[in-house]
Amino acid sequence: MPSCALTQGYNLDCRSNFGGVKEVYIMEYDNASTITLTANVVTTITKVATKLFRKYNLVAHTAEADEAGSLSREAGTQSNKQSVKFPINKMTTAVRNEILLLAQNRLLIVVVDENGTGWLYGYNYGMMLATWAAKTGKVLSDRNGYELAFESDEKNLALEVDATTITSLTVAGV
Repeated sequence: MPSCALTQGYNLDCRSNFGGVKEVYIMEYDNASTITLTANVVTTITKVATKLFRKYNLVAHTAEADEAGSLSREAGTQSNKQSVKFPINKMTTAVRNEILLLAQNRLLIVVVDENGTGWLYGYNYGMMLATWAAKTGKVLSDRNGYELAFESDEKNLALEVDATTITSLTVAGV
């Protein structure tokens, strides 16, 4: 039997699912000393001493994370394009300076969706800030702020992050 044999089917679930992103955590890729997986779920992210993930609280219904797989029959390969996009309201010098730092790094990004489930993006190679835009808006009710888009080509789909690990993301060196 080949090692890629199917292992399960899929049944429709209850309608208790929600779309959207609640919050995002970002840290420099090189500041994760180890990432432990148990049954393909992230159960520990050990960070370099004094380093931690920075939490980005988001306005509801403004952010998204997605993945798209690419398969090559001829080469026998697969890859996964990951992206995380979100706005930051209000243009400030402090946010501008942070965006410039984000642009200089490979990043690990943990997205917590509206179901409370965490997902790790950039596990193999790190996410990169692909585009960003600063917009003043035209009328008083328009957004004044930034729109950020991160991308990565990865070997794996995003990995689920368990709840205990999510609570430790903003604690230095844990």
